[in-house]
Amino acid sequence: MTTTSAAPSAPAPADAPRAKARTKARTGGRTPGRAPGRLYALDGLRLVAALMVALYHYGGRDGDVSRAWGASPRHEFPHLSAAFAYGCLGVQIFFVISGFVICMSGWGRPLRSFFASRVARLYPAYWAAILLVTLVFALPWVTYRTVSPSDTLVNLTMLQQPAGAERVLGVCWTLWAELRFYALFALFVVLPGASRRRVVLFCAVWTLMTVITTASHVEFLRVVFMPEYSAFFIGGIGLYLVHRFGNDALAWGIVGVSFLLGQHYAVAGLWHPPNPHYFSYRSPYVIIGVLALGYAAVAAVALGKVSWARWRWLPFAGALTYPFYLVHEHLGWVVIGGLHRGLGVPAAVTFGLTLLVMLGLAWALHRFVERRFTPLLRGALESRPLRPGR
Repeated sequence: MTTTSAAPSAPAPADAPRAKARTKARTGGRTPGRAPGRLYALDGLRLVAALMVALYHYGGRDGDVSRAWGASPRHEFPHLSAAFAYGCLGVQIFFVISGFVICMSGWGRPLRSFFASRVARLYPAYWAAILLVTLVFALPWVTYRTVSPSDTLVNLTMLQQPAGAERVLGVCWTLWAELRFYALFALFVVLPGASRRRVVLFCAVWTLMTVITTASHVEFLRVVFMPEYSAFFIGGIGLYLVHRFGNDALAWGIVGVSFLLGQHYAVAGLWHPPNPHYFSYRSPYVIIGVLALGYAAVAAVALGKVSWARWRWLPFAGALTYPFYLVHEHLGWVVIGGLHRGLGVPAAVTFGLTLLVMLGLAWALHRFVERRFTPLLRGALESRPLRPGR
């Protein structure tokens, strides 16, 4: 005759308030495992990251933007150009946010739905931006020139970088990184089904492959595991685990390791000794500090510390982020040249007006492209074809 152990008894009524208080302290007031609602502050943070990148493209670097200003941005903004140079770190903060959002949106979703949502989210505004930049750069009075017709067609796939084609949009290299992240996450998390254990394992293996790739110098591994940026995606995933399941040493460990590795790759890629031949000198301490602020901002969202920020304009700001990010660089140069060199508008006013014009264009893309074609494309990809005879 076998016996079974008794089931653990429920907490006594007197202990229930204390147990509930302990759970609330551990989870930040959330029910563990419960899917979250809309995170308004995350929308605002996405726009902040996009504006950081715009500051960098308009005033924190040399190159084509110097043609727009008619001189180096260092001459136009002698006291601000050095600060604008740190705006490129908005990309790394974007990747942290992306890790958070993709883990959140992919949780519990079948692969077909995840694929449809990502394609429908990325491509309509992207195709419109490709068309806009190509048409504007073809105007006879615009000094910039777009790529060849063949390369333009390749750009429509968003695979131009691995295919070796020239880019129509300068920022699209980040979309190639995003696509690789989506593929890895879909294959190893969404396809088998998201769970806390599986997501933790995914983060651990990707982190290990990041350092192995760096040590091995194998190009194939570098393309797949992208060690320069992987830590930021992993950090965002770790912060989502904190958001979904509460304060947990393992999730915070993922976040901590990702930050330590991420700052290393960021400093290695962006820092150089003081040199007059470079546009600007970025301090490694400031690089680390900016990244720390980015992580802290997403962590504040994850912990519910900014849940009070529920202003109605925040989702609107989030909706403008992606189309703004796509068009702001190249078309911004055209606006800067027209206002500053063409009309003689002062540099500071030109800078502000260009940002407003690009935000207005982003609104038009969202209103007339994304809101119309994203649901259509998503529905077409999610619908299953009829079987013969039905």
